Formats: sequence, C-alpha cells, structure tokens
Amino acid sequence: MAKTTVQLRPETKEKLDDLKLHPRETYDDLINRLADAAYDDETLSDEEIEDIRASEKDIKAGRVRSLREIMKDLGDDQVIRSLVE
Repeated sequence: MAKTTVQLRPETKEKLDDLKLHPRETYDDLINRLADAAYDDETLSDEEIEDIRASEKDIKAGRVRSLREIMKDLGDDQVIRSLVE
C-alpha cells in the first residue's frame, strides 16, 4: 500500500487521538471511519423534502420555540439553567 505523510498541528493530532475507538486504531482507519460517517449516500424521500420545506416556512414565519421554552413545558428547565450557569 502506498503511503502519504500528512502534517498536523499537535492540537489536531490530540483530537484525532481522542476519536480513536482503541489505542491501536490506525489514523487511516480513523479517518476512513469519520469520512464514512460524514457521507450519506441515501437520498431524501419526497415526504422528507416536503417536511423540510414546511419546517423552513415555519421558521421564516416565526413559528419557533426555544429549547428553554420546551424544557420548561416538560418541567425540566433546571437542566437548561445548569448548562448556562
């Protein structure tokens, strides 16, 4: 297999190390796993596209609620407060 050298900042290498599933996972395997996860070759259905369009219309019309409002309605707004503090 042909090999290529890639230059990374130390912070980037640390991030990659943190993403490894196990210490012996190669960077090649790690990068391929991340690239595969980022790529979605499944097309959206007509229903999904229509739902996205309807959601965009709701947002433009101002029919939105904050996470804080929703959590308060669910009785769990303390969680949000603890994250903000």
